[in-house]
Amino acid sequence: MEYFLLFLLLVLPILLSAIRSKRRKNLPPGPAGLPLIGIFHKIGDTPLHEYLSQVSKEYGPLLYFKLGSRPVLVANSSRTAEEILKTQDLAFCSRPAMLSLRKLSYGGFDIAFAPYSEYWREMRKICVLHLLSATRVRSFRPIREDEVSRLVQKLSEHASRAETISMTERITFLTSTIICRMAFGKRYEHETGESKEFNHIIREFQTELSAFHFRDYFPWLGWLDNVLGKIDHLERVYKKWDLFYEQLLNEHQQPDRPKSMDGDVVDILLQLRKDGSFDLPLDHIKAVLMVTMKK
Repeated sequence: MEYFLLFLLLVLPILLSAIRSKRRKNLPPGPAGLPLIGIFHKIGDTPLHEYLSQVSKEYGPLLYFKLGSRPVLVANSSRTAEEILKTQDLAFCSRPAMLSLRKLSYGGFDIAFAPYSEYWREMRKICVLHLLSATRVRSFRPIREDEVSRLVQKLSEHASRAETISMTERITFLTSTIICRMAFGKRYEHETGESKEFNHIIREFQTELSAFHFRDYFPWLGWLDNVLGKIDHLERVYKKWDLFYEQLLNEHQQPDRPKSMDGDVVDILLQLRKDGSFDLPLDHIKAVLMVTMKK
């Protein structure tokens, strides 16, 4: 009896997957996959964008296949991309509920990965009217000019000493600093301990956003995420960022805060919350700030 149950547990998912694949109708062409794993075995070590470019030559600009149990639709031309992103926008505008994204966005309450809903429309309104308006963008111009001026000065100093520098590192620091000053009203000096720690947790955060978790593609193997320590690592990264956000929010609510925090993104969101213009719990504000870290 025990062997029979074990046999059912192993074979039943394969049979169900095969039955569902036979029922699929009116779906775009694409590479055939295996039950349970989809086309993971075909991709192998090939970078995904290269693999998709190769198979699109055989199947055309619109592809359908499965990665594990997750269906994937790929638009590989400007025409099909326009059809999906513009003509059929409402049908495709939501995002897949990946584990890391949902955790780090406080349950999907940011604007980039929140499902299309009344909440998403309200958050979009906040961004358009209060965070990304032409007036607001112009108000941050002195910050951009100051940081570019600092960069040019640094480059000039290195050039006068005939020193080589990493432009990738400098440009990354430039964009990071501009974002931090506009969003948080803070500047992390290059090569300081605080800057190194900040950049370290940013790298952890960005790595975790694209991390592979079994339950995203193989729900029945979700327990492996626990065994391999993936869930514990995700929780550690989440707690680091939550503490970072908490400190930012607390600093912005202090009466003796630095003037540089006046009018930054955190200040605007807290003011909207205080005015009651929008229902903005603190976790939702943190989720909006999460998008700034995906630079």
